[in-house]
Amino acid sequence: MNGAEIIAEILRREGTEFLSCYPRNPLIEACSKLDIRPILCRQERVGVGMADGFSRIRRGRQIGVFAAQHGPGIENAFPGVAQAYSENVPLLILPAGMPLAQHYKQPTFRSAEVFAPVTKWSALAHSVQELPALLRRAYHLMRSGKSGPVLIETPVDVFDAEFEGTLDYEPVKPILSAPDGAAVIEAVKMLLAAKNPLIWAGAGIHYAQASEQLIALAELLPAPVMTTNPGKSAIAETHPLALGASTRSRPRMVSEFMGRADLVFAIGSSLTRSSFNPPLPEGKRILHSTNESADINKDYRADHALVGDAKLVLEAVTEEVKRQMSGDSGAKLKALKSDIAWVKKSWLADWSPHLDSDEVPMNQYRVLRDLMATVDRDNTIVTHDSGSPREQTLPFWETTVAGSYMGWGKSTQLGYGLGINMGAKLAASDKLCINIMGDAAIGMTGMDIETAARNNIGTLTVVFNNSVMAAERDVLVTSTQKYGTLAVGGNYSLVAEGLGLASMRVERPGDIIPAIKEAMDVTASGKPFLLEFIVKEGYDFSRE
Repeated sequence: MNGAEIIAEILRREGTEFLSCYPRNPLIEACSKLDIRPILCRQERVGVGMADGFSRIRRGRQIGVFAAQHGPGIENAFPGVAQAYSENVPLLILPAGMPLAQHYKQPTFRSAEVFAPVTKWSALAHSVQELPALLRRAYHLMRSGKSGPVLIETPVDVFDAEFEGTLDYEPVKPILSAPDGAAVIEAVKMLLAAKNPLIWAGAGIHYAQASEQLIALAELLPAPVMTTNPGKSAIAETHPLALGASTRSRPRMVSEFMGRADLVFAIGSSLTRSSFNPPLPEGKRILHSTNESADINKDYRADHALVGDAKLVLEAVTEEVKRQMSGDSGAKLKALKSDIAWVKKSWLADWSPHLDSDEVPMNQYRVLRDLMATVDRDNTIVTHDSGSPREQTLPFWETTVAGSYMGWGKSTQLGYGLGINMGAKLAASDKLCINIMGDAAIGMTGMDIETAARNNIGTLTVVFNNSVMAAERDVLVTSTQKYGTLAVGGNYSLVAEGLGLASMRVERPGDIIPAIKEAMDVTASGKPFLLEFIVKEGYDFSRE
């Protein structure tokens, strides 16, 4: 076996189902011979996105893999890897490299060095014999602690070299850390002493598959639960204790109950400060739990901390709450549920002119309302793209089950949602997978809808076409007035048809639901569909 065959065999043993790729890379042929399906993208960062979405939906139990050629191929992949790194998504990047003898000759792009700042670990394979050890290390790092992309650069001569001996490789199991017992006791004392505790749930809940444990603790305390953008759907937003998710936009419930909170219990979250993360007001006591100790006291001062896997932490805290708690919290739970319901009702009432609008061009919120009412949300996975679609979708799309929404936003590159939506469909073929993007985003990566058509990846792409980059209106005033800087446009349904997709252009509110139903019928057959909605500029966001 040569180096490419060794890597392919290890990928097979690790349960790899497909190889997102762009030639030339010897792994494509080697994987194909082992029935690992190559999916050739049109642009490398979309290929990385496919691997990313797959890993998210499989919760890192199975990991998406991307392969590219050396030099320009892996250079094009950098934005996708940087995005996945900001989101702590486990994925394996396997670029080819220049022959070893040329690695220190200029000009040579050495991806193991260049990608080091945006990977959890990157390495250069110096010999074929070290490949099993490098892959073992890679899978360990992706499955243990706070995850992220890992890159192994394999020079073309290492790919070609013959492996000596028998391959000794077994799949790598995750290593989970449990919280310190004394720290749990102290944490529970803080939770029970708080008059208005609030739970802040992040993406770590998803990877730990701890939604059930999160709900159990919230009901026991009781405490309202908000989520970060990546954590959205960690608690079903139909649950009476759910406040919704937050980025720069948010439901009123998040702001209202965050304001009341005297203790914030952040679980499965790095609490990273970002303009696209929910703000944590000054003066709040913070109980911070994450599986990465380096995130403690990074951006916010923690009054107390628990380090460990989110499920193990929640289980330990819940048992200790039961031990320490005295009295019945039933009345408090009932009152809290009623309070949340009242705030939610008043917020939705204030937004009903947008959600129920019959205006033309159409209101984006009317499209979202009809989309949410038409699909089976229990069997749908939704993601958004950057910019206005994220700010519009996140507060109002009400999730019904865990894992039904892929939120992202610590980095916010346009067009990323297209790839991760395809990856989600590859991970969950029985689900309706929807990406909601704007006309600016589809301009970045839109050619890769052809990848979905060519590979029978039955995604639904929803495009809000307002012919303008509305979210930038307040910062590009003069240039827009003088030169029309923010104006973008096109007929994306025609583009989709030219690339082999079924599509429809919708201009009137009464046509929204019939169009959605037609799209759902097509995607159910395994074919992708593009729905283009002609909408108003839309600069109204829920930022209360």
